[in-house]
This record gives sequence, C-alpha cells and structure tokens, in this order.
Amino acid sequence: MNSIDKLTEIFSKFPGIGPRQAKRFVYYILSRNGSFSSELVTAVENLKKEITQCAECQRFFVYPERSRGAKLCSICADDTRDSSMLMLVPRDIDLEAVERSGGYKGYYFVLGGVVPILEKEPEKKIRINKLQETISKRKNLKEVILAMNANADGEHTADYIKEQLSTAYQGKALAFSILGRGLSTGIELEYADPETLKNAFLHRTK
Repeated sequence: MNSIDKLTEIFSKFPGIGPRQAKRFVYYILSRNGSFSSELVTAVENLKKEITQCAECQRFFVYPERSRGAKLCSICADDTRDSSMLMLVPRDIDLEAVERSGGYKGYYFVLGGVVPILEKEPEKKIRINKLQETISKRKNLKEVILAMNANADGEHTADYIKEQLSTAYQGKALAFSILGRGLSTGIELEYADPETLKNAFLHRTK
C-alpha cells in the first residue's frame, strides 16, 4: 500500500468521513508547502503529550506544565458546581456544546459513544462499568440527566443506561431525566446552538 492509500485509509476511519473525502484531505496536504505537513505532524504528536483524561468524567483536557500529575479536569475539580446532578453525554464534543450553553452547573460523565440498536455487547460500546463506579462514589447525587442525541441510537442508549442503573442502585433514590425536545428529532448535541441546549436542559422531563 502506497502512502496516499495508507493515509486515505487512516482518514476514512474518522467519524463521518468517507473514502472520497478522505482522499481529498490527502491531496490537500500534498498541495500545501512543507511547513504545513510538519505543523500537522507536530500537532498530532503533541496530542498525547499535552492531553490527558479526567479520572472522574473521562473527558480529555489540556493540563498545564506545572501540574503534570493532575487527575481531574477543571469542571470536576470545581467544588462549587451542583453535586446533586450528573449529566451523561456520548462524547467530549457534546460536553463542550452543553457547557458553552451556560445553562447547566452540575457535573458530567462522558460515555465514550452510544449503544446501537441490536448491539449484542453494549458494555463494550460505552463506559457503563466506570459510570457505575462514579455514581457509587457520589453521595449527594439525586438526578441523572440522559443527554443523548435525539435519534434512535440515543434513545436506545438512554433506555439501556436506565435499566442498568435502576438494577444496580435499587436502594438509591436516583431520578432520571432527559433533555426537553427543544432538540429537533435526529439532531446531534454538538450541532445544537447554545440557546436550544439551554432550553432543552431547563425543560428536561422525568
């Protein structure tokens, strides 16, 4: 396999990117000057050096040089946030979208994906075991907000999580809620505007 095909294959693995668009990326890189390629390579290499994963919410975050041993992101380390609420989101980019809206002041947990309908091994698609571990440590938790995408996989994921948590924490008074349907059917959280997300949180249903 030559370099063009190999890089095309790599880009094709990105979410939402097909082979044709992946090859456009490759030819775009080839059309740029040498410094562009070097900057791209350096940026990719620095990802692993400058980014770490939060021990609590599982999101990726940039941590400063002076605190390389940091385990918590700025959100989880903020003890002024509402500890009675935990919002579950599929991906890091969804957390960022909700946080930009400014309407939510609780904590988060990033599932790492969704559970497709008919999936035989759902525990391999999302961080359900880590979620259960996180919830067991949150003594003040009262509400779990299922901030899923407004589509079939999102609804299926929400149902699966409610079933798992309801079984695991029968003795714990946990209320489950979903974002209000100010979100259009089929929309993904990352594409919703801040005002829509704020209203979806404020009008969540239980």
